[in-house]
Amino acid sequence: MAKPDPKVPGNGWEIIARVAPYLWPAGETGLKVGVILSLVALLVSKLISVATPFFFKAAVDQLAGDTPSTGLLIGLTAVSLTVAYGLARLLTVGFQQLRDAFFARVGQRALRRLALETFNHIHALSMRYHITRRTGGLSRIIERGVKGVEFLLRFMLFSIGPLILELVMVCAILAWVFDLRYLAVLVVTIALYVWFTFKVTEWRVKIRKQMNDSDTDANQKAIDSLLNFETVKYFGAESREAARYDVAMASYEDAAIRTNYSLGFLNFGQSLLITGGLVAVMVMAAMGVQNGTLTVGDFVMVNAYMIQITVPLNFLGSVYREIRQALVDMGEMFGLLGQPAEIADKPGAGALAVGGAEVRFEDVHFGYDEERPILRGVSFTVPAGKSLAIVGASGAGKSTIGRLLFRFYDVTGGAVRIDGQDIRDVTQESLHAAIGVVPQDTVLFNDTILYNIAYGRPEARFEEIVAVAKSARIHDFIESLPQGYRTTVGERGLKLSGGEKQRVGIARTMLKNPPILLLDEATSALDTETEQQIQGALARAAEGRTVLTIAHRLSTVAGADEIIVLDAGEVVERGNHAELLARSGKYAALWAQQLREEAA
Repeated sequence: MAKPDPKVPGNGWEIIARVAPYLWPAGETGLKVGVILSLVALLVSKLISVATPFFFKAAVDQLAGDTPSTGLLIGLTAVSLTVAYGLARLLTVGFQQLRDAFFARVGQRALRRLALETFNHIHALSMRYHITRRTGGLSRIIERGVKGVEFLLRFMLFSIGPLILELVMVCAILAWVFDLRYLAVLVVTIALYVWFTFKVTEWRVKIRKQMNDSDTDANQKAIDSLLNFETVKYFGAESREAARYDVAMASYEDAAIRTNYSLGFLNFGQSLLITGGLVAVMVMAAMGVQNGTLTVGDFVMVNAYMIQITVPLNFLGSVYREIRQALVDMGEMFGLLGQPAEIADKPGAGALAVGGAEVRFEDVHFGYDEERPILRGVSFTVPAGKSLAIVGASGAGKSTIGRLLFRFYDVTGGAVRIDGQDIRDVTQESLHAAIGVVPQDTVLFNDTILYNIAYGRPEARFEEIVAVAKSARIHDFIESLPQGYRTTVGERGLKLSGGEKQRVGIARTMLKNPPILLLDEATSALDTETEQQIQGALARAAEGRTVLTIAHRLSTVAGADEIIVLDAGEVVERGNHAELLARSGKYAALWAQQLREEAA
């Protein structure tokens, strides 16, 4: 039975803890140096930024004729102080850019490692998982999760941390240069601002989650519809597909509108609080100037500091919202990474040692769901170099045998052995290397014919690729194309006919050169003439190999060394073609039925 997706990491700190190793990568001394240098540049930029208003204050005092209170700057002219003010602003920006430059490689390497880890994990997940998840939704989870990591790495390090540092320094300066009343107003303002921002943002995150869900749903429907382009056309269902897509987009539209409304409320509330604090501090400073305890430069400096912290505080709302959203997106991705692989190698599993490649099913029981068994005690042996055909009505369990042999699933009872080795005791990599599969519908990559054939053995020489193409009777067709082997086959190979795709698939499997060949209804979707052409290629591919053929058309398996007939998950007959016909049983009835259908 399919296991439910694991829970997303419980809270934001757990997710941040998962990200931390990517920020300080083990064994990557150069990247660690980059992190340290970026933090140093960050600290220097903030120190210069906090010191900058002093130059502005001193220049104003000089121009206003007041006695400057900043001792270190006494004696400098207003012009030199203005130049120093400009240089300070320039250095602030320069060190910020230097910080980003130092951190760029760290951030990009973290994204690359995480994306690769996620990609590998998805391929390690079971067939059961993949057939229950939509590719479009899965790709969006990965895309948003990786972007969330990038955002968190950058803004946790370069926004939240620096903001806290800057606020602490500004508060200390106001308390030291002026008095504690200024500090009290500033602290109250910041506290109210942060409380309001976080409260409203939490509400907005829920709306954003609805947007994400609607976006994922719309994307799934779009990809599903485009992948089934031909089916949509066959049934004239363009308007129906558009309506399904529009329903999903309507839900997204509603959530997006509410997001915009809530953003307006957030922005106005933030502006009200920060402006209130600014006005209160400025009024206090203005009163100080009037009674002679402060200079005009002090008034200007207070304003500069308040404006200086206003910018990052205004940014806090969007940063916090994005961080919360990033945590949601990363939680989904880490939930995906936490999804256990149903089929995993045993600890210390060795490689499959293939001798003659005998295949044996021993009292195999299996069901995709516990309540509905598919195979009920199936046993058979395919001697090395021999062929076995598996036939039966739809739903009898034929294709399930192929999936169990390739270990897409594990048997629930009994064992599957190759040369006496239980396939659960060997590595999946070595098992898959020993088996070549030609499925009913060969799916090709949207790349060249050369790439698709070479997929069977990427290191193969071009001459070897041509040789298997000739054996599969596809070489002449390829040569007739304007670009030959460099011809692109299109999405899922749609630019080729069914027979051409099958022959490319056969050539690919022949190039792999496996000792065991599994033909899973390899010709059932083809017309009779094409089937006859493919049969010759399959016969050449089967030479010297142990072959399991899962077939619907009995005419394709008449020459097999042994045929077994499955019915309701059990082997009800076995023997060669002549023996089974002579018994006048299930096989003979299926044979007669197909003869009638072909004659009709």
